[in-house]
Amino acid sequence: MPPSREVAADREVVAAIIATLERRNVPFVTGKTWTTDAIYRETRAKIAHRAAEGCITVEMESAACFAVASFRRVRFGQILYAGDDLSGDLWDERGWKRHASGREQVFWLAADSVMGLTEPGNQPE
Repeated sequence: MPPSREVAADREVVAAIIATLERRNVPFVTGKTWTTDAIYRETRAKIAHRAAEGCITVEMESAACFAVASFRRVRFGQILYAGDDLSGDLWDERGWKRHASGREQVFWLAADSVMGLTEPGNQPE
């Protein structure tokens, strides 16, 4: 891929994920994410700038996964699970280390979403 500030998600994969979440009555929000592994450079100014660009989350790998998937021509989507919250002055860990059942649910939602992509008429080219 040529250098870029953004990497787009596969719209059909996103649609399959949304369909699964809606079918299972799982509340969700879709939106843009800021990918960075420079956790100590997430200044208030940079956070405000990314929020102004429409980012609703920050994580460490989505852009790389989307870029590799695009390069390899592999269908890829991602469900982000908000385990903790860093938006305030203090870290809110929300007990994310103890939420194994929530992470397992995300796995099964992802698996169900993939099955939606393999249904007739939804085959990748």
